[in-house]
Amino acid sequence: MAAVVSGLVLALLALGIGPVPALGTALVPGAGVWDSAAGAELPHTETLDLAGLKAPVTVAFDDNGVPTVKAGSDDDLFQAQGYLHARFRLAQLDLERRAGRGRLAELNGPASLESDRFELQMGLLRTAEAEWAATPPDSPAGRALTSYTRGVNAWISELRHNGQWPAIFSLTGVHPADWTPVDSLVIQEVLTQSMDFTSTPLDYAIFRDSLGAQRTMDWFPVHAANDQRPYDPGPYRDLGTAPLPANVNSAGPDVPAAANRSQPRPAPVAPTGAPDPAGEATAARTLLDTIRALPATQMHTFPDSNAWVANGPAVAGGNAMLAGDPHLPTTLPSYWYQIALSSPETNATGASMAGMPGVLIGRNADISWSLTDAQNQSTVFYSERTSPDHPGQYFWNNAWHPMQRVEYTIPVRGGDTEHLAVDLTVHGPVITRAGQTTSVSWMGNVPSPDLAVLLAVDKARNYQEFRTALADWHAPTLNFAYADGGGNIGVVAAGYFPLTKAGDPWFPLPGTGEYDVVGAIPFDATPQAYNPPNHVIATANQRPVSADYPYYIGTSFNAFDNGYRAARIYQFLESHPAMTAADFTTLQNDTTDYLATVILPHLKEALAGTKLDARQQAALDVLDRWDSTMRPSVAGGPIWWTFWNDYLETTFQPWWDQAKVPVEKDRWYLKVSSALPSLDEDLEAWTLHDPANPAFTSPGGPTRTAPDAMRTAFAQAVSELSQDLGSDPATWTWDRVHTRQVPSLTDADALGYGPVPAEGDRWTVNAADGGMNSTFGPSWRMVVDWKGPGSATAQAVYPGGQSENPASPWYRTFIPYWRDGRSLPLLMAADQPASTKVWTLRPGA
Repeated sequence: MAAVVSGLVLALLALGIGPVPALGTALVPGAGVWDSAAGAELPHTETLDLAGLKAPVTVAFDDNGVPTVKAGSDDDLFQAQGYLHARFRLAQLDLERRAGRGRLAELNGPASLESDRFELQMGLLRTAEAEWAATPPDSPAGRALTSYTRGVNAWISELRHNGQWPAIFSLTGVHPADWTPVDSLVIQEVLTQSMDFTSTPLDYAIFRDSLGAQRTMDWFPVHAANDQRPYDPGPYRDLGTAPLPANVNSAGPDVPAAANRSQPRPAPVAPTGAPDPAGEATAARTLLDTIRALPATQMHTFPDSNAWVANGPAVAGGNAMLAGDPHLPTTLPSYWYQIALSSPETNATGASMAGMPGVLIGRNADISWSLTDAQNQSTVFYSERTSPDHPGQYFWNNAWHPMQRVEYTIPVRGGDTEHLAVDLTVHGPVITRAGQTTSVSWMGNVPSPDLAVLLAVDKARNYQEFRTALADWHAPTLNFAYADGGGNIGVVAAGYFPLTKAGDPWFPLPGTGEYDVVGAIPFDATPQAYNPPNHVIATANQRPVSADYPYYIGTSFNAFDNGYRAARIYQFLESHPAMTAADFTTLQNDTTDYLATVILPHLKEALAGTKLDARQQAALDVLDRWDSTMRPSVAGGPIWWTFWNDYLETTFQPWWDQAKVPVEKDRWYLKVSSALPSLDEDLEAWTLHDPANPAFTSPGGPTRTAPDAMRTAFAQAVSELSQDLGSDPATWTWDRVHTRQVPSLTDADALGYGPVPAEGDRWTVNAADGGMNSTFGPSWRMVVDWKGPGSATAQAVYPGGQSENPASPWYRTFIPYWRDGRSLPLLMAADQPASTKVWTLRPGA
């Protein structure tokens, strides 16, 4: 079978895909891609020598390729984990570190230069190098990274000896260098950027320039117009401001290093100098051109993740239960590599991240945890004051200061080597000089001991140890959901929530000193919940606190989700007493569109008494029968989805046209669509509570109300669907317009999965975001049902397989389970059944 699949892969590669050129001489037997066929073979019981081990380690594989690693120490445990990640994911590891190091063009050629320039400007490599320099070699994190690195390099060394490189290296002739601890931290930075770096102020600058400041804030307010459900309802405490360490990607610290204690928030000072909105808009357009050209996996895009916990009477048996459902770009191979780890120090099972030691999401003998993105604003853009009279300098704190310059060489496969100079101000790297010299202060550039925190979480025995560990987690800012065998539940928002001295940080701020980041929200004041009286907590990227929270954490636009998934989750949890693991699984696969349940009664009321043609009446009849679920074979979903988007367009597009909003600069967040959470929230709130809002009346048009706009949008939706799907609304099912796809990291369609007709939309709990062909959604589903201290049953699945080799039977193993809403047992090392595939890793020379 491996030989047959390899042959098909060869045929597909013949024309070249992604970074891989047409094969040419690589088709010669005994060379090129032929040598990678061995990587498709499944493991068999054998003994392998691994230099650096202190004692033998056993690795037992189950039938799906999930390894259980048992070692006598953490050093040996993490060395074995590094070896496994390299053995089954080496191409992925190399591509990820190249992305963060700005070395993709060395493999991909000129097409990746934009990405390399951006990442070297942003400073992911500089941050990783600083984090490693600050990591004590004998600390748990230092030892783990060193051991993990030995494991990765053991496999690279074997490949250099036997020549059986993965195809991408054989075909390009570019082979991976030795792994270093910095590489693991670079991969950590890449994930941080994808979850934490946002372009919100750039979009705000463009809206202010086109729509005007007042309308921008009316339609994209700080606090959402609709009602939402925070997981931390208060009461809240204002604990002042916690200091931040130096930003290693600046010409100096944003805030002087200070004792690790909170300080009173400084009183705002009067700013000097006026911003240049036109120049900021020009800079924003230039930057958005760059950002939107980057691979989707490198930038934060959609706010989709779920996690919820329940205990007491809400759970069958009265203990505690956790569901984890983080949403990321779905790729083959996946971000995740499932593993069970066991040593005298560490005993955890779950999802590890290729490139890092430990388990990121999962459980140990005492606790379980999962993650959602906090969605706060972690990126602040600064408009620096420069002058031709002061070349290479910027004005800050009433004086001119020289920019610090860092220079890089970028090798380009098939092209000329590029030289890049990056200038740094006190705020951070300068990322454009078009229209306005702009720098960026990003919390991901402040060193964070995330690995040390992760290793401590893996070992935590109770909520106090879990929460204590998270106090040192800084970036990306995440909501950590928690449940334990003692029946306790909680959610902790861990990470830096930056605070500025003055100004509106959702716009670019002047860089003259009056608006600088002065610190962060103290950990004890961040959003948190523990054992609430209603026995349930849900985090689904909604704003985690109410409007009376004393700190700024972000706006309604491109920061927090619009609350529909959270509302549906709470609706389910609070209406189902004594829930079982099966109930949690049902909720993870739920396809109810909560917004549809809220809006459709108002649409039907608007259409009542209206003269409809036969097709419009048939479409309305379909909606009358529809249960608001976005299931593939059910009619109704396309009518609702098309109507809502047409309702948005009918209301807002005339204003966009009048203002000439340059939507081509950011089609996700400048274009009128359901991808703009603020507009969805506005339209929902106006429909329910303010149907005469002036926004419904187009510029220069006759007075119009929400029912008028709804009738227009409904007629438009029926007309569009008639053209696309035929004349019978009863046949307008969701699977005719909506698909899911899990693309290959190589961008080769044939090496991915799908597109296939699929369920869900961006607001269903079983989320499908990224357009009508969704490539973004549940990347790992997990349910942990605690029976008592030290006793739990757990299940999990992710859309992919353990091997990155397309010819391997373990390439797509879990996709059928994930697609059908099923999971597999998530076992601790001690509970794994006997295996017929066991490696004994022994100390070698």
